[in-house]
Amino acid sequence: MADFDEIYEEEEDEERALEEQLLKYSPDPVVVRGSGHVTVFGLSNKFESEFPSSLTGKVAPEEFKASINRVNSCLKKNLPVNVRWLLCGCLCCCCTLGCSMWPVICLSKRSLKVNSAKGDGWESRCLKLSALNQTRRSIEKLLEWENNRLYHKLCLHWRLSKRKCETNNMMEYVILIEFLPKTPIFRPD
Repeated sequence: MADFDEIYEEEEDEERALEEQLLKYSPDPVVVRGSGHVTVFGLSNKFESEFPSSLTGKVAPEEFKASINRVNSCLKKNLPVNVRWLLCGCLCCCCTLGCSMWPVICLSKRSLKVNSAKGDGWESRCLKLSALNQTRRSIEKLLEWENNRLYHKLCLHWRLSKRKCETNNMMEYVILIEFLPKTPIFRPD
C-alpha cells in the first residue's frame, strides 16, 4: 500500500529514449549548392534547380523547382548591386590606398546603425552597402515562408546554411533541406 503514491521515473526515461530513437533514424540533410558563375562573400548568384534523388517521394519535382526558382529570382534582384560595389571598390583600391574597400567590407558585416541624422556620407554608404545581409535575410524569410506554406507539412525544413566548399577551404552559403522526424500519432500526449 505504501507504493500507491510513489512516482516512477521509468516512463519519462522510455519517452526520452523513444524521442532520441526518432531523431537517430532521420536521414542526412540534402545540400543544394550554388551553381552560379558569380559568388560574393560566399553567396552564389544562382542555386541548382536539379531535383535531388533523395527527395523522391517526399516532394514533387515541380514544387522543388518552383521553390528554387523563387530563391534564384530573389538573388537575381538583389545580388547585382553587391557585385557592382565590389568591382567599384576593387578598381578604386589603388587610388584610395585601400579606403575604397571599406564599403565592400561593410557588405559582409551587419548593418551599421547611425545615430546622427547628418553624416559625412560614409555612414550612409555603409548602410546602403549592407545589401548582402539584406539579401541573405530576404532569402531566409522566403525559405521560412516556404516552410510554413508547404514543407513543414511534408516533414521537411529548408534553411540557408554556411558550409565549407568541397574544392577549397572557403565558406559558401548552401540551402540545407533537413528531414524532420515524424511525431507518432498513436502515442498519447
